[in-house]
Amino acid sequence: MTHDLRDSGPFIGVGGMAVAAFLYGYTAIAFPSMLHSLGMPVFWLVLFVWTTRWFTTRPLGVIAVPVVAVAAWFAVLVGLGLHG
Repeated sequence: MTHDLRDSGPFIGVGGMAVAAFLYGYTAIAFPSMLHSLGMPVFWLVLFVWTTRWFTTRPLGVIAVPVVAVAAWFAVLVGLGLHG
């Protein structure tokens, strides 16, 4: 059996977006500002659509999208503070 990242990469990317969904969902529930309640989940949804569109066309690029999602989550929470 050989391991080919082009075959498993899209599934890793979608799985990573599922993990990122918990971060964005927690933020939408825990923080009262509109940025956290509406903006961040919509941003996650845009990234998720991006992931599904790249699923077959760019199998290696899909792996980077959850990394971007988590990095953006940390940047918003640290950069704007927890209360936006």
